[in-house]
Amino acid sequence: MSNVLIQQGNEPMAFLPTPPASQQGRERQKSVSHGQPLSELLNKLDNCAVEQAQAAQSLQLAAPATSNIFLPTPPPSSPRFKSRDDADSSVNEDALAPVSSTTATQLIQERIASALQTGSEQAFFIGDLSATYEAVKTWRNSPLGDRVEIFYAVKCNPSPVVLHLLSLMGTSFDCASTAEIDLVLSLPTAPTGDRIIFANPCKPASYIRSAARAGVEMMTFDNADELYKIARHYPNAKLVLRILTDDSKSLCRLGLKYGAPLATCPGLLALAVKLGLNVIGVSFHVGSGCKDPNQFTDAVWRARQVFDMGAKAGFDFTFLDVGGGFERDGFAEMSVVLRDALEQYFPREQGTRIVAEPGRFLVSTAFTLATNVIARRRAIVGDGHEQAVQAEAAKEDGEGADVMYYINDGVYGAFNCIMFDHQIVHPYPLTISHSIASAIPRLPGPPPPNVALPVDLCTSMGYRSMEKASIWGPTCDSIDCVRQVVPLPTGLEVGDWLGWGEMGAYTMCAASKFNGMPLAEVYYTDGGNTEDAQAVRKILDGFEV
Repeated sequence: MSNVLIQQGNEPMAFLPTPPASQQGRERQKSVSHGQPLSELLNKLDNCAVEQAQAAQSLQLAAPATSNIFLPTPPPSSPRFKSRDDADSSVNEDALAPVSSTTATQLIQERIASALQTGSEQAFFIGDLSATYEAVKTWRNSPLGDRVEIFYAVKCNPSPVVLHLLSLMGTSFDCASTAEIDLVLSLPTAPTGDRIIFANPCKPASYIRSAARAGVEMMTFDNADELYKIARHYPNAKLVLRILTDDSKSLCRLGLKYGAPLATCPGLLALAVKLGLNVIGVSFHVGSGCKDPNQFTDAVWRARQVFDMGAKAGFDFTFLDVGGGFERDGFAEMSVVLRDALEQYFPREQGTRIVAEPGRFLVSTAFTLATNVIARRRAIVGDGHEQAVQAEAAKEDGEGADVMYYINDGVYGAFNCIMFDHQIVHPYPLTISHSIASAIPRLPGPPPPNVALPVDLCTSMGYRSMEKASIWGPTCDSIDCVRQVVPLPTGLEVGDWLGWGEMGAYTMCAASKFNGMPLAEVYYTDGGNTEDAQAVRKILDGFEV
């Protein structure tokens, strides 16, 4: 997220913009938090590691006292997670859910036809596995394909079916918690430990112990206290130093929370030597949804500097994790820029193992959400003054909309991506007046990205008779607004269905049951009769439990 919301007592909330990572000779951008410049706060954190390193060089530095109490592992953040301890067996049966052999559009229409007959209103996802397969193929055929391994960011979409397919395809996994590690290791095709990186620089001690028991050796750090915890609970871990990079042009900026500034890296490495820990390389993250390929060039240069620092400290770094930030839009250019940077600063002959953590790149276009219109508010046609007053009131309620539609999913559910991932979602009718035939079939090709479009989706699909609508979620919170104003075809009624494309990334993973609203169900297809769909079916059918 690009801003941090801070509130103390009854004081008004202040937004702290994430400062850009510092370049040489450039002062960090300042932001005030109740009178203290943010740059001062970060400088204090930077100096802390330097001071600790200096102390380590002159003293026999002991780890700070920590409690011997074993903290319980927090529960998974989503009910879609299933840990090995909670499962009936060591294999996650959800990964073997039925997969249809039809197109995503046909499966959506089949589900809606059934719902119209039974009266079901349940929102549902359709996951097209051929889209994920095609994304992996695109990566492997790109300029990065022969050098950069995929470590899929499980947090983005922890669907066991998707994870199962990715594991069968030989991809590895980026996990951020014990629950995610358990989920990956519970797959029918559980990867080996060297195919998992615990990419969370600030972990509870219980998570570190759990990783040790699971045999997951690679984990990140960016501060001195993390080194002390790892030295105490997992001294044989293979550590990766996460560094701070410029994420100022990314959709979700992570630099304020994670990443060691270059000035602190020598101190951290000296402390790692003192504690007898094994640092194997460097990681960075330019921010989720990176919009500027040149941020990768700068980040790779920074990583090179830290590799050189590691050599001076006595380490032999062999591992580089270039993080995430990849999107389908602009990937062709980004892959060339990153490849060139890697060739310049990490030539092939050095033999560095290079990995990346793509998330949305692999799953965003693979999922479509279907929601039911559960209610509608429109001005009642009256005479004279009454009609004018009612129409004006409806427009005020809907920010200028002619009609307000209420659907059975919202920002507390799958559309949390609006709040947390800065998405602008685009609806289109799946039925009109309860008729599938009255809705225009979806345009061929992938759905448009969830950004502001020059021409709204329904217009580009060919609808002509439209009105301004606002779309609201099902909870009783007025913040639960999915679209304030968007053109939709006339004729939509209570009981009709709306479709939403590009809903595979950071949607179901953070959905909640606030107000007792159910989560959307998920159905899967291999994609039908395309070449990619046939490849998916061959992969799935070739697996034997």
